[in-house]
Amino acid sequence: MDQQGDRTMHIGELAERTGLSLRSIRHYGDIGLLPASGRTEAGYRLFSEQDLQRLLRIRRLKPLGFSLDEIGEVLSLWEQGMDAGRRQEAAETLERLRTERARLARSLAEADAMLADLESHLST
Repeated sequence: MDQQGDRTMHIGELAERTGLSLRSIRHYGDIGLLPASGRTEAGYRLFSEQDLQRLLRIRRLKPLGFSLDEIGEVLSLWEQGMDAGRRQEAAETLERLRTERARLARSLAEADAMLADLESHLST
């Protein structure tokens, strides 16, 4: 258990629950994006449910074109809240997310059209 009384997990369980590799999780920890909540006496990393949620946010932001530094900034906005000075930064991040989502939706629609075209062609 960590200081907050949450159940902790080893890196293998975290990898299994997120679908990310051990290597990626270790890398995120090494660069400070996902520090372990604790360590066992043997030095193994321990992670909390809160760490799991942070990692899921990282996994969702990565394909949206955010660099790891930018992901760290977005997570900071999320976790530390927004004072008046950060509201503009948050608004810009939100707009970027909307723009990237729209681009991905267009790409998905194009892929659907290509699949339908190919399926139609193969069935004739």
